[in-house]
Amino acid sequence: FQVRHNLEKEKEKLAGLYVGNPKRETTRPSAEIILAAFKEITLLLIEVKNEIYAHLTALSPLQKRILALLGFSISIYTQLDGQSFTPE
Repeated sequence: FQVRHNLEKEKEKLAGLYVGNPKRETTRPSAEIILAAFKEITLLLIEVKNEIYAHLTALSPLQKRILALLGFSISIYTQLDGQSFTPE
């Protein structure tokens, strides 16, 4: 709902959501199609000397736009990349 609302408010359309038709635009993307835009994200955890390091794949411009339409800063994603954790 939030993405649809903000697309309408900004009088914009969102392209790149439809596999096989990346130029197709919509003002009313479904939750399912929005989630599918994030399916290629990979979280890699590497343990080195009893510390765990996290690495995330970079966000595409489409994913960044969706986060913005949801009202989230991209930092909620990027702050996780490169973090280290000590296992308990």
